[in-house]
Amino acid sequence: MTNSDYLLKAVIKKVTEKLNFILVEKIEEATNIAQDAPEILKKEFDSFKESIIEEAIRMEKAENIQENETTNTYQNSKIKKALNEIEGINKQIDLFNKKINNQIQ
Repeated sequence: MTNSDYLLKAVIKKVTEKLNFILVEKIEEATNIAQDAPEILKKEFDSFKESIIEEAIRMEKAENIQENETTNTYQNSKIKKALNEIEGINKQIDLFNKKINNQIQ
């Protein structure tokens, strides 16, 4: 064999060794990732579930606030109407009192 044959065989041998090393390393990484995948997925799912629950609570609070504002507005309008009626009654009582006072004098 010539020097170039040995050189070519050496290159092929070293490239093969390097590729095998890289391949084994990547297989080990993939195995580790595959072993960790269920835990990673569980954590992601738990995080997603928590964010859904938080959003549902936020939406419920927002709806309750809106319902309370609607109820308060309705109650305020009822109170205003009652106060207006009371004011009208007070005016009628004042007029009645004036008439009585005028008749007495």
